[in-house]
Amino acid sequence: MTRYADFHQRSITDREGFWTEQAALVDWHRPFNQVCDYSQPPMARWFVGGEINLCHNAVDRHLAARADQNALIWVSTETDEERVYSFRELHAEVQRMAAVLNELGVRKGDRVLIYMPMIPEAAFAMLACVRIGAIHSVVFGGFASGSLANRIDDAVPRVIVSADAGSRGGKVIPYKPLLDEAIRLAEHKPSRVLIVDRGLAPASRVEGRDEDYATCRQRHLDAQVPCTWVDATHPSYTLYTSGTTGKPKGVQRDTGGYAVALAASMKHIYQGNAGETYFSTSDIGWVVGHSYIIYGPLIAGMATLMYEGLPVRPDAGIWWQLVEKYKVTVMFTAPTAVRVLKKHDPAHLTAHDLSSLRSLFLAGEPLDEPTARWIADAIGKPVIDNYWQTETGWPILSIANGVEPAAGKFGSPGMAMYGYDVKLLDENTGAELTGANQKGVIAIEGPLPPGCMQTVWRDDARFVNTYWKTVPGRLVYSTFDWGVRDEEGYYYILGRTDDVINVAGHRLGTREIEEAISGHAAVAEVAVVGVADAVKGQVALAFVVLKDPALAGTKEGAAGLEADVMKTVDQQLGSLARPARVRFVTALPKTRSGKLLRRAIQAVCERRDPGDLTTMEDPTALQQIRDQLDVA
Repeated sequence: MTRYADFHQRSITDREGFWTEQAALVDWHRPFNQVCDYSQPPMARWFVGGEINLCHNAVDRHLAARADQNALIWVSTETDEERVYSFRELHAEVQRMAAVLNELGVRKGDRVLIYMPMIPEAAFAMLACVRIGAIHSVVFGGFASGSLANRIDDAVPRVIVSADAGSRGGKVIPYKPLLDEAIRLAEHKPSRVLIVDRGLAPASRVEGRDEDYATCRQRHLDAQVPCTWVDATHPSYTLYTSGTTGKPKGVQRDTGGYAVALAASMKHIYQGNAGETYFSTSDIGWVVGHSYIIYGPLIAGMATLMYEGLPVRPDAGIWWQLVEKYKVTVMFTAPTAVRVLKKHDPAHLTAHDLSSLRSLFLAGEPLDEPTARWIADAIGKPVIDNYWQTETGWPILSIANGVEPAAGKFGSPGMAMYGYDVKLLDENTGAELTGANQKGVIAIEGPLPPGCMQTVWRDDARFVNTYWKTVPGRLVYSTFDWGVRDEEGYYYILGRTDDVINVAGHRLGTREIEEAISGHAAVAEVAVVGVADAVKGQVALAFVVLKDPALAGTKEGAAGLEADVMKTVDQQLGSLARPARVRFVTALPKTRSGKLLRRAIQAVCERRDPGDLTTMEDPTALQQIRDQLDVA
């Protein structure tokens, strides 16, 4: 068996040979003549000269061997519907959508903005775009009109594909009014808008612009739309991520490198096999939804389970019920979702047959050790953390059990994945930190491996200045995360470099404090933020969700528990890291995908405007924090 250390080393020292081998995992229309063009660092061009199609690799190439096997399984606990599409049926639906887009004027290189809930037509639209060489840009469904308008102006789409409405927790969220207002606000006006009418909310039509998808589809039931072969370096999609300025930052992904990276990750990291079922609980509005709901599993010949709904509706066993029903072998979710389940009856975790499930992968935010241990013990399956970013498209750190089985370590997302030349650097000098347990900025030497962002859409200078020029004296990609590495090469994430608290001259990572507080027996969830302080510069405030809210039901109970939590921090990190205050709330502000809105919490604590909160799951969560700030 190959030693992983050798496998990783070869991916860095023999990139040409290594990635040529990985490229054999996908189909090429024309072979590439150069593995990597890094003649203009930090811009990397992978598989130059090759021609490929992402939809062919995700759908068409499986028709010969598995046309009638499941490809897309859609389950909505919002509308109580389930639909299953074989590869043959998915192939037909994608061609119908592609024919409709062609009818609306979409051609190779055009942009299509997708603003949709988690429904099959969203997957059809993404696959149809890459089938015809168009560039899709998915915007999270229900996003505020102003933010959507900014993305419309940046992407300049010819067509927008949307729906009448989505649904969350049984509550209908009308999309069409938000979209109409966004188009009114945007300087760029798309020529056509394609609407999937689910019958959930009234959706007025703009004459000459808006089209009903069901009507258009009916005209193309027998459509045969061949794949448009594109250069490996042709953009497949853009996906917007937050930046330090108000202007959205469009992460631009290529086609060939992305296909190869995903195929390799499905083999080496996730160990997904053709004919099996993969279940990612994310949303297509996020990068996990692109890589591991749509493209990755399908490229591997797996069925992908696409879920619309909450993890606790109709009850906290719904996910595990689906694992049993569809014999899921690989599952991917977020630590926040696990913490939500932690607050419900643990009997749900053992009520269903999970014998098909080999591994549970977690990513999206740092995974604290207590949560990892809890879910691993509860379901009796390996829990594998992984760390990556919208910008990278696939894991930077994880465990590559498909290369060499290795034990994970609770609290660590693992070791550097093949292709990533990961370094820990001193933020002030740029010097590499080679010793164990030294704290530094996690950075990556160029070139970034296949599948990572090519650039910022229409803004190469922003790509270079934002990501490659923050470490003194070095042209390296900064993740903007603090980390340490132990003697065996396992990394531990300590939080964002911009989430560092400077308390009386001492630098503390909020992640470290959260980890300590999470270890307290009464704590279910915690968020720690640094807040401006006239004396110390900054102080840490902790907001805690308890497993049993009644413990802090009285003033005396809250005070005693606060002291006990502080004592826990003292014991693990020292009194220097002790939060100035610990306040107890019943919910933390999060996006609908489960990401903590730490910057919004910090803004409220500093009496500032928290900004756009459209994607926040529970609007009352920030108000609870406001109320707690005034508690004596």
